[in-house]
Amino acid sequence: MQRYFLSQVNKPTEDLELPKDIAHHLTTVLRAEVNTKFEIVLADEQVYLAHVTRIDDVHTFAQIDQQLDVNVELPVKVTIASGLPKGDKAELITQKATELGATRIVFFDTERSVAKWAPAKQARKIERLQKIASGAAEQSHRQVIPEIVYYNNLKQLLENESADVKIVAWEESAKQGEQAQLVQSLEQLATGQTLLTIFGSEGGLSEAEVEIMSQYQVVPAGLGPRILRTETAPLYVLSAISYHFELEK
Repeated sequence: MQRYFLSQVNKPTEDLELPKDIAHHLTTVLRAEVNTKFEIVLADEQVYLAHVTRIDDVHTFAQIDQQLDVNVELPVKVTIASGLPKGDKAELITQKATELGATRIVFFDTERSVAKWAPAKQARKIERLQKIASGAAEQSHRQVIPEIVYYNNLKQLLENESADVKIVAWEESAKQGEQAQLVQSLEQLATGQTLLTIFGSEGGLSEAEVEIMSQYQVVPAGLGPRILRTETAPLYVLSAISYHFELEK
């Protein structure tokens, strides 16, 4: 069933006018008619069953029927902080990290970042990625749309992103055979707590950057014996988090 986000609506109403973009998708793309049912996520991050009540040339109205007892969010809130990657990899990371349950998705400039976001283009790029996150959240039936954030450097990231547990995926840890830190970090987390996970861009992170992170209680963690691409590592970690909290018996 189709799901939409109405984050500006705080509580269910009997006669709800749908925003133009949602109304267009529902009535034109999906060819919905009066009484067509769909799902809505409101500002309270709860899912509601609704149906179309009226359609005219300009407006589409709906009524919320009931709250659904569902919760598909990860038990912990995960921030993915990725060194700015090349090409369209930021779009891929945003889409797939949203599908896998990230709460926040952060991009930041690193020492080895080849890609650069010019100040004049940053707002437009963030807006583009936010739309991708919104679409992915609808498709995967999330209850939260991740917020997309950009920082100009590592220090800005570390000073603004707090969390109960912080790890950095560092390839040198993998080369040294370290395999336990990721599991140990996840075991420290209780339901509702926050996890910050940091990843380098192409070429990885420098030792100086990892040393700076240690001053902010960020712990290096290996992701197994293979060296993962910058767009693969965040998805690996999110999958491991889902297994640890949602699938492991």
